[in-house]
Amino acid sequence: MPKYFLLWFPMILIAVLNGAARDLWYKQYVGELLGHQISTITLILLFSIYVWFVIKRFTPASSKISIYIGILWLVLTLIFEFGIGFYQGHSMEHLLNDYNILKGRIWVLIPIWVLIAPSIFYKFKFKSP
Repeated sequence: MPKYFLLWFPMILIAVLNGAARDLWYKQYVGELLGHQISTITLILLFSIYVWFVIKRFTPASSKISIYIGILWLVLTLIFEFGIGFYQGHSMEHLLNDYNILKGRIWVLIPIWVLIAPSIFYKFKFKSP
């Protein structure tokens, strides 16, 4: 599991670059809400490419291990996200706002995808033709 711990860190860079692209490029044209929705979808796509590569290159020993990888990555992602948010002085209410589906905020899809993607790509890799 230590290698999968280390393989989580590039996801931070991917997420930061994705957020920078949103803030510096298209958010000014589409607005805050649509900008976050677009960046959520693009981050899922970018994470998909990365997780596919990780699972292909560093194939887990079993389906059960791929589930544990997803849980590990979910926990690390939430600790990072909320840790950075608290460090920046944001309230819990502010941080949870991005998870409010009723307000069109779809960020909740990111931790869900981080949780299930390793298992999905593991199963896809070993799916019989």
